[in-house]
Amino acid sequence: MATAGADQEQFEQQRGRLVSIASRILDDRHEAQDIVQQAWLRLNENTVDLENVPAWLTTVTTRLCIDRLRQRVPVPVDVPADDSAHTPAQDGDTAAGSVSDPARSAEQREAVGQALHVVVDRLSPNERVALVLHESFGFDFDTIGDILERGPAAARKLASRARAKIAGAEPGGPITDQQVVDAFMAAARGSDLVRLLALLAPGASVSADAAAIVAGTPQQIEGREAVAAFFNGSAHAALPVFVEGRPGFAWFQRGTAAVVFDFTVLRGAVQSVMFRAEPEALQSVVRRAKTDVTFSSSEPSEE
Repeated sequence: MATAGADQEQFEQQRGRLVSIASRILDDRHEAQDIVQQAWLRLNENTVDLENVPAWLTTVTTRLCIDRLRQRVPVPVDVPADDSAHTPAQDGDTAAGSVSDPARSAEQREAVGQALHVVVDRLSPNERVALVLHESFGFDFDTIGDILERGPAAARKLASRARAKIAGAEPGGPITDQQVVDAFMAAARGSDLVRLLALLAPGASVSADAAAIVAGTPQQIEGREAVAAFFNGSAHAALPVFVEGRPGFAWFQRGTAAVVFDFTVLRGAVQSVMFRAEPEALQSVVRRAKTDVTFSSSEPSEE
């Protein structure tokens, strides 16, 4: 059995990663620190040999977060999920090894507009965990299923359902392209990678015309994760515009549009962003107000 000193050393090595995970799930750094401290107490009280302490800490921290989220839910409503084909995780599973641990602050992220933030708060605890662990920390669905005590197919369904809710419908119909564009840019400015990923289509891409490339934009970026990483924490100076009648954003120099962000949105998700600086594109730019994004805010299920 490992000594208390060895356990503490491993815990301290994992503390930053655990706080980051808990902060993203709970959207509250102070609560996250409390959760991680509880995980340490459980490790300190553990009397069983652990083959993989980081994996054990990840599972315990995540489940403590789920318990904390459930305390926030006043009237849980069950939503069926496919829990078949689940095998409980062992101490030696690969939860920690499957994590892509980006070196970024775990401070509470700026909301993607008040209404979109409400939608995230209305995700069920399991939906929120599945989305955060997969989209923000790179966990595979086998590992997420083990943590949530269900099968990988059910874990995948939870993450998909969470993405659909974030990019979902306002009362009376689907959100508009303009709402999606404005929510995406708010997420970019707020360094909110989870929401960026939720608002991007799986095959999302970035491209640029020749003039925009000369101005310094990337020529091509492929894939949702790469596009989200590029926009995460950026575009603070861009202003909302219409370009050829479509909602977009643009960088301005001395009051004149210099580079346009031309979005293609399909079924509530950003399919592509093209940087355009050719004269014909810039001539079509018209300033606009940002959308007051409003989404439905039904109570989350216990699921």
